[in-house]
Amino acid sequence: MMEFLFQILVILLVARLLSEVSERVGMPGILGEILAGLLLGLLIVEETETIASVAELGAIFLLFTAGYKEVHIEDLKASSKKAIVATFFQIAAAFIAGFALGRFFGFDFVESLFLAVAFSPTSIGVVVKTLLDMGYLSSKPGSMMLTSAIFDDIIGIFLLSIVVTVGKYNAFPTATQFMLLLGKLVFFVGIMVILGYRVFPYIFNYVQKMHSKESIFAAVVLIALFSAYFAEIMELDAVIGAFIGGVMLSNVAVAKINDIQSKVSGLAYGILVPIFFAHIGMAVELEALNTLGSFTILVVVLALLGKLIGGFVGARAIGFDSYESFIFGSGVMPRAGVELVVISIGRDMGIIGEEIFSAVVLMVVVSIIISPIVLKFAIQKDKHKNSSAPAS
Repeated sequence: MMEFLFQILVILLVARLLSEVSERVGMPGILGEILAGLLLGLLIVEETETIASVAELGAIFLLFTAGYKEVHIEDLKASSKKAIVATFFQIAAAFIAGFALGRFFGFDFVESLFLAVAFSPTSIGVVVKTLLDMGYLSSKPGSMMLTSAIFDDIIGIFLLSIVVTVGKYNAFPTATQFMLLLGKLVFFVGIMVILGYRVFPYIFNYVQKMHSKESIFAAVVLIALFSAYFAEIMELDAVIGAFIGGVMLSNVAVAKINDIQSKVSGLAYGILVPIFFAHIGMAVELEALNTLGSFTILVVVLALLGKLIGGFVGARAIGFDSYESFIFGSGVMPRAGVELVVISIGRDMGIIGEEIFSAVVLMVVVSIIISPIVLKFAIQKDKHKNSSAPAS
């Protein structure tokens, strides 16, 4: 126990310190947390099953909090089909680039599929500050990025459920296996929808009347754990259940009180999620990066270009001009969450090796640094175009 406490103490302390340093120089905290893991992995902390379990809790609460805080069902209903079109293009381009790259370098079908899914998600949070600073968050491309990011998460979770099933069979599922997976997913979502609209509100109305001040917060955490556990029972991955549970809970007003959201964020982003990202950094083998060369470089380049080009084409398809499309494509480039969950699951299942794992982690780090710079350039080009346009 003493060794475990020391390891958690050191991991959390260094992760939080480097996260703070990262944010002070204008970068997202996740960058510092991954670098903390890299540093600790090289120096003093060894990966253990207990730390891995705590890190898995971090992944669960990362996805739960994303669904709980960021997804608003009513907003999705009000969204036009444009967001789905834009999302489809940027995911499809990145997915194809990842799969083709894996096959080109001789990785088998399942490994290439994991790489493709790792290429697919977007982390809009990385560029939100840039959009805010430059007054573009409420612009056409800025608003579309926010809506698209929600659909991106939902599609990413569906792809993750498929790739996990493929990993279990070590081959693409047959029609029967695919229908079984789809049936389990539909059943799980159906039950969670019923709970979200019929049961969760009743639970929270009751919990709200309890004398204990922390009852509502405890109920939110319990639902996160229940959703993850229920997904595991259904032979889906825990993070899939956590995300869907969070989405269903986002519809319950009592559970979304600011004070409760703040406490959930504190537990997730203050403690568990930094340990998850640090654990990712600890798992990277730098020797794998040294020996890969062209593969590592192409993972970084194609992952970024896939999103940039796919986002540009998708935005053009829904009527954006070239400058707005460039802004949208730049904004959907960064990765900082779901893809790390994907490769972590693939590694734990023994599907992907250190080559893919380490290259994707490097891609995430580079995307965090590069994306805000490219987005800022794109916005400046758009502002210059608008300022030089003749007044009507």
